[in-house]
Amino acid sequence: MRRPLTLKDHHHEQRIFSFRLLVSAILVTLLTVGLVGRMAWLQIFQHSRYTTLSDENRVQTQAVPPPRGLITDRNGEILAANRPDFTVEVIVEQIPDLQRTLREIHQLVPLESDDIERFNKRLQGPRRPWDPIPLRGRLSENEIARITVNQHRLPGVRVAANPVRHYPHGKLFSHVLGYVNRLNAEDLDGMTLTEQGDYAGTHYYGRSGVERYYENRLHGQVGYRQVETNARGRILRVLEQKPPVPGENLRLTLDMDVQRAADEALGDRRGAVVAIDPRDGSVLAFVSRPVFDPNLFVNGISHQDYARYREDLDNPLFNRALQGRYPPGSTVKPFIGLAGLDAGVTDWQRTIFDPGYYQLEDNPHRYRDWKRWGHGHVDMNKAVVQSCDTYFYDLGFKLGISRMHDFLSDFSLGQPTGIDLFNESSGLLPSKEWKRAARGATWYHGDTINASIGQGFMLATPLQLATATAILAHHGKQVTPTLAADALRVPPRPDITLRHSENWQRMEDAMAEVVHGERGTAKVMAEGASYRMGAKTGTSQVFSVGQEETYNEDELAERLLDHALIIAFAPVEEPAIAVAVLVENGRHGGSTAGPVARQVMDAWLLNDNGELAVPPPLNRTPQTQTAVTAPGGTP
Repeated sequence: MRRPLTLKDHHHEQRIFSFRLLVSAILVTLLTVGLVGRMAWLQIFQHSRYTTLSDENRVQTQAVPPPRGLITDRNGEILAANRPDFTVEVIVEQIPDLQRTLREIHQLVPLESDDIERFNKRLQGPRRPWDPIPLRGRLSENEIARITVNQHRLPGVRVAANPVRHYPHGKLFSHVLGYVNRLNAEDLDGMTLTEQGDYAGTHYYGRSGVERYYENRLHGQVGYRQVETNARGRILRVLEQKPPVPGENLRLTLDMDVQRAADEALGDRRGAVVAIDPRDGSVLAFVSRPVFDPNLFVNGISHQDYARYREDLDNPLFNRALQGRYPPGSTVKPFIGLAGLDAGVTDWQRTIFDPGYYQLEDNPHRYRDWKRWGHGHVDMNKAVVQSCDTYFYDLGFKLGISRMHDFLSDFSLGQPTGIDLFNESSGLLPSKEWKRAARGATWYHGDTINASIGQGFMLATPLQLATATAILAHHGKQVTPTLAADALRVPPRPDITLRHSENWQRMEDAMAEVVHGERGTAKVMAEGASYRMGAKTGTSQVFSVGQEETYNEDELAERLLDHALIIAFAPVEEPAIAVAVLVENGRHGGSTAGPVARQVMDAWLLNDNGELAVPPPLNRTPQTQTAVTAPGGTP
């Protein structure tokens, strides 16, 4: 049986088609309305917002670091300068694959492990977005060319010429100038938001020495510029800019010739030399040896170089002139003598007999003189000239530690001198109160006797000894040693006045006889001199010698030998330089430290023809100068 035929219902199909067409039209209309509405929302109502976002992608604000101020000596010789350093830098935010980019850079410019390590530290540390991170500096011309030619395939990589600190005289001024190196996370954490803004775009920061103390003056003020960039971050044009304000140039009181003379005179020996103009406190030379190369620290010292410095037994990173604490030895005898004269305990005519030792009553212990058979009958002048220990044992015992402490403290011993450097050591001027607080022990007469010849607990820095010598040379006129030529600070203490002012000159005459007398302990200094100088030699023990033992330097290791010291000033008539010299394990002050002091004084006082030509002091008047506040608020 055949199935009946079914005819199509065209009207039904037409209705379905019409319905679908209507639905589609409605959907298309709704989508069109939504699209038009969205476009209107973005283009009209959100126009300003997206214009700003677009500009932020196209326009960048870049910090422009200021050039760091130059540092010169008193005569304009440049000691710290800036020179261009071509560096490959990376803007991480513009790089899709950082590790791949680093590998490609390495194929063009060799990267050391230290370069990668420093880069990772800067990458992980606090930083501002879009700030370039230095990868490797000191690029050669060929390396610059290779990076530039391939820059089209290295988005976010650029070569920048940045001013980098350079010390043209290398190691000569290392301990006094210090050095700069790159900012780190600790530096930024220690700054306020305002200070962080002041260092935007800046990579370098003063770490030590003059560079650290005068950081605020040398740094300058950061500038800004708005630049238009393309999609690869390349600068197309500068839209607006505010130029940076360069840091101030800093003129120091140091003299190149005197500094070099001090450095060469010390040679390869460990020690320190400080020279001061007693007329105004200007520091003429500031040397600590051994030295280091500050240029190695600017862009980050390598592990190998730093390990070499750190493991060196001579410790070249230690500033002996500023922080080295040494027993001053016999260099304190002129000051002890003035203290005894001023207290009325002794006078210039008083004489004692020196058998080669000193003994307290009811005490079998003998305090030995350096001259085992003694000096015989000794007065004050002979005691200074021949450095008689026994005379000062007796004087110190009669004077007492309290009066000794109070008098010596006026000469900047036992306290910071106030020089414009951070981390100055205060040395140690002992007293009964100090020993009770620091050692929990009673003060004994033996402690006083040891202190009377600059031994025992007493410690001083070469800077303190030079300052004390400058004060003595100008008859008690206080000075604050100063490195910046325009930043002299008023001394914190009044000038020292003696009950009998003629004792100043008599003590200076005795110190002149130390050099020019037939039996003076520093007579080696007088050979060929065209001017008169005063001095006091000293040796300080590195270890104690037992009562029954004999000190034999020929049998001792080099580092156990006595330190050699000397303080000196010249010309005696109108002193224009005061010097303190320390030579570690140098044995004898007169023969070892004396010639060093002589070379330093010659460099300052003699002209090119070897004639006496005393330079004038800097144009400053300490008594009327306004006090300058040091960074950190310390006047």
